[in-house]
Amino acid sequence: MGAVHALKGDRVSRTRRPIEPGTYLWDEIGLITFSFASGSAFLLQTMDPTIAAVVDEHSVFRTDALGRAGRSIASVMTWIYGGDEALAEADRLRAMHTQLNTTDEHGVRHTALSARPWAWVLQTGIYSMIESSTYFSRRSFTAEEKEMIYEEAKQLMRNFRVVEQEIPPTYAEFVQHVERIIDERLVATNVAYDYLQVSRRIPPPPALPHPIRPLWRVALRPVGAVQHFVTVGTAPPAVRDKLALDWHARDEAALRTLGWVVGRAVPLLPERVRYFPIAYEARRVERARQRLRNVLATRPQ
Repeated sequence: MGAVHALKGDRVSRTRRPIEPGTYLWDEIGLITFSFASGSAFLLQTMDPTIAAVVDEHSVFRTDALGRAGRSIASVMTWIYGGDEALAEADRLRAMHTQLNTTDEHGVRHTALSARPWAWVLQTGIYSMIESSTYFSRRSFTAEEKEMIYEEAKQLMRNFRVVEQEIPPTYAEFVQHVERIIDERLVATNVAYDYLQVSRRIPPPPALPHPIRPLWRVALRPVGAVQHFVTVGTAPPAVRDKLALDWHARDEAALRTLGWVVGRAVPLLPERVRYFPIAYEARRVERARQRLRNVLATRPQ
C-alpha cells in the first residue's frame, strides 16, 4: 500500500469524477492479486436472481471464460486508472446493460439496470477486494483503512450512477448491507453452479484448434484447481452454506498458507509484473507527470 492516500472521507464528492492517483484504490486494485478476489465477487453476483437471469442469457462465461475475464479486468482497470476515460467506460457499460434484460423460467422480468442488482455488481467487487486482504496481502487492512477504502469506493459507485439509497454511509454499515443481501436475496442458482464448474475446468478459447484442446485441458487443470479453491475459500461462509460447498479447517489452513506466500512474494516483483498492464502504464505516466510538476515548480523565475 502506498504511503500517501489523498482521498479522505471529507473530500468525497457526490458528483462523478475519476479516481485520483495516491488513493488506496489506485495502489491496490491494479495489483495482480486482484484476480484472487474477482472469483468470489462473480460468484456472489451469479447468486442474485436478476443478475443470474441476465448472465444466463447474455454472458459467454461458459464458452469463453478467459476472454470474458480478460475484458472484465481491463474494464475494472479503466475504472480506476483511466482518468476521464473511466467515466466514459462507466457510461459505455450502462448503455450496454440497457439492452440486457430477460424473463426467467418463472415468467419474472429482470432488468440489468435495476437499482439493487446494478449496485450489487460493484459492491461484490469492493467487498471481495477489501476482505481478501485477510489472505493475499502482506497484512490485513485495519478498520480505519477499510473505512478509507470504502470512502473511495463510494465515489466509484457514484461514477456508475448507483443510486444513493444503495450506498451505505460507512464500511461497517456496508458489511451489514452485504450480509443482509446474502441472507435475504441470494439463492443457489444454476448459473452459480455453472460458474463454479467453469472455474474448476477452464474451457479452451473458442478459436483454439480442436486438436490442441486436450493439451489445453491438461495444462490448465492446475490453474483451474487453484482458481476454484480460492473462489470457494474467499466466499463468505453463508454463501458456501447456501451452495452446500464443503470447506474444512484444513482447507482454511491451506488457503492461509497460499495467501501468506502470495502476500510476501508479490511485493518483491518488479512493478511491471506486480500490476496489470493498464495500471502499470497509468502509474508510470503519473510519475512522469509528477516529475514535470516538480521541475516546473523549481524553475528559475
